[in-house]
Amino acid sequence: QVQLVESGGGLVKAGDSLRLSCTASGRTYRTDAMAWFRQAPGGEREFVGAFSAWTGGIVRYAGSVEGRFTISKESDKNTLYLQMNILRPEDTAVYYCASDRVYQRVILGNPASWGQGTQVTVSS
Repeated sequence: QVQLVESGGGLVKAGDSLRLSCTASGRTYRTDAMAWFRQAPGGEREFVGAFSAWTGGIVRYAGSVEGRFTISKESDKNTLYLQMNILRPEDTAVYYCASDRVYQRVILGNPASWGQGTQVTVSS
């Protein structure tokens, strides 16, 4: 079992930046693939971006965040980051971290582990 804990959410203004962290504990060898998802009020959970250690750290982003958000991972700290720049009100959501050994399961939103989420609110 892997436990994921997100942190770094908060209330910011449009145009500001924020960095989220997701720290894994437990069976961290199952975190070869990790991803960020978000869920806006009244909306469905949507893919934000993913990281895969199997393919040399390849990162994939949703079109709505590409160029503004950056994912990185510190493997020695078992921590995944989401650097969010030029935030927009439509980025307001609860952001969730996910992990699995299988990349496809992560990006399809069916990972073995989810974090509890951290709220990001962007005011206009």
